[in-house]
Amino acid sequence: MLILVLSVCNFSLYFAKIGLGTPSRDFHVQVDTGSDILWVNCAGCIRCPRKSDLVELTPYDADASSTAKSVSCSDNFCSYVNQRSECHSGSTCQYVILYGDGSSTNGYLVRDVVHLDLVTGNRQTGSTNGTIIFGCGSKQSGQLGESQAAVDGIMGFGQSNSSFISQLASQGKVKRSFAHCLDNNNGGGIFAIGEVVSPKVKTTPMLSKSAHYSVNLNAIEVGNSVLQLSSDAFDSGDDKGVIIDSGTTLVYLPDAVYNPLMNQILASHQELTLHTVQDSFTCFHYIDKLDRFPTVTFQFDKSVSLAVYPREYLFQVREDTWCFGWQNGGLQTKGGASLTILGDMALSNKLVVYDIENQVIGWTNHNCSGGIQVKDEETGAIYTVGAHNLSWSSSLAITKLLTLVSFLIPFFCNIAL
Repeated sequence: MLILVLSVCNFSLYFAKIGLGTPSRDFHVQVDTGSDILWVNCAGCIRCPRKSDLVELTPYDADASSTAKSVSCSDNFCSYVNQRSECHSGSTCQYVILYGDGSSTNGYLVRDVVHLDLVTGNRQTGSTNGTIIFGCGSKQSGQLGESQAAVDGIMGFGQSNSSFISQLASQGKVKRSFAHCLDNNNGGGIFAIGEVVSPKVKTTPMLSKSAHYSVNLNAIEVGNSVLQLSSDAFDSGDDKGVIIDSGTTLVYLPDAVYNPLMNQILASHQELTLHTVQDSFTCFHYIDKLDRFPTVTFQFDKSVSLAVYPREYLFQVREDTWCFGWQNGGLQTKGGASLTILGDMALSNKLVVYDIENQVIGWTNHNCSGGIQVKDEETGAIYTVGAHNLSWSSSLAITKLLTLVSFLIPFFCNIAL
């Protein structure tokens, strides 16, 4: 069982520490279920951040690792990330990733050792390692070149063959199943690759033929009222349904959903005066209790519901000022249809399970500062893993039997008013 112990900045940037190379060096990477490759900034990178307000940054240097090998265009893996005809046999395989906010990363692929922690018992870990192909970023643009909330890279946990979990699964080391529990109360959380046996979750089917973790949304309730929405409100062409994405901070909704949602939430708060911050966030002055705002509940297939509470969809930017985490539009398919994305804001304080092999996603409310129980498939043993019982230096762990379109929405840790 792989366990990522997560850290968090002031608002929903979850990242973990992994080891790469020989000798091993530590790298802090954002955990992103909406992208399909692990990449880190490399030595000599153009426009890579040199420092960060969050962590000490470490550029990866393939020349300094005795186990690093370049990946050529003839390698089968190259076809997963590079469809360009100019990639010729014998040349080093290049990659380019464009994220939803216009940021991009490009560089070349490297094969090297990843160092993990092995869960050996209740709140106990040993060490192990494996080999993985990842991107060595040589040029960044947009948000990826900024320093305020920079980390060393992004770890993609999507469904494609190039993702971190798919590579481990192809080697027979893990099953394609993982879970996360993001704690927005105390910060941090758990990211477990493998079978979580407790707490139990109710699951809803993933939509077939989707490159993302997408599910069918049937209705939205605000308090006790069901929003009256058109039947095609969440139809975005080939990307039908709602995307579940831990790499996105907020919740993005089409205008046809956002407007009635906000109107219903504000119906009982007509005294509020709204203003816009940074041209993006709808904010208001408020010093009363947040529980005076309604809970927003998303209803999915198989009678699975996801409740987002006021303390989760509202964030504080000043002692007397709060902002909504709902965002209207802004993300579209190539055909121009609006996408619906549930990011960390909706997923926090819940154990969320992604079972790729059985094509279902499920969740349940959970105290992410507490523990979860995971199963060792070789022995059948059940181990308890706690988010704050693994040290910061033990941020990525693996249980012995290992039941184990990219979107990058602009994240922020502080908002200037």
